[in-house]
Amino acid sequence: MAAIPAEKRINPASLNLKEQVISINRVTKVVKGGKNLSFSALVVVGDPDVKVVGFGMGKAREVPAAIKKGIEAAKKNLRKVNVLATTISHTVEGRFGSGLVLLKPAPEGTGVIAGGPVRAVIQAAGIPNVLTKSIGSHNPHNVLRATIDALEQLRDRQAVADLRGLPVEKL
Repeated sequence: MAAIPAEKRINPASLNLKEQVISINRVTKVVKGGKNLSFSALVVVGDPDVKVVGFGMGKAREVPAAIKKGIEAAKKNLRKVNVLATTISHTVEGRFGSGLVLLKPAPEGTGVIAGGPVRAVIQAAGIPNVLTKSIGSHNPHNVLRATIDALEQLRDRQAVADLRGLPVEKL
């Protein structure tokens, strides 16, 4: 997981973050004396009002401790999502490993058409209307990172206008 530089980091103290556990996995490490059991938790946190979302993974001997570590990691990994009032601005495709997630804009009243990790990320980011399709890997880690990759590709109209050297009205 690539860490966000300190100057671009979003302060989690000023946000009203909601956390959601995506998956809990029981993992074992084989040692000389037998097997050491621990739990790994994949967590998404976000503030739907500010359109901020982040994810993290925590590993510990007990499930609550793993979830707590995941939440702390997710707070260090927050990012802003560029969206319109009710949906995303354009179709995007996110990829991580063999996980592929397609996000499409949807009209008002459609709701979030998504399942599993994609739904958790979209709801944490506060996008009310979007159509999604998860293609390829169904591994929660890969699908989650592919969804975050797709959300990072979204650009607002002002940024695209500045990039192209045009006024916003010409787009």
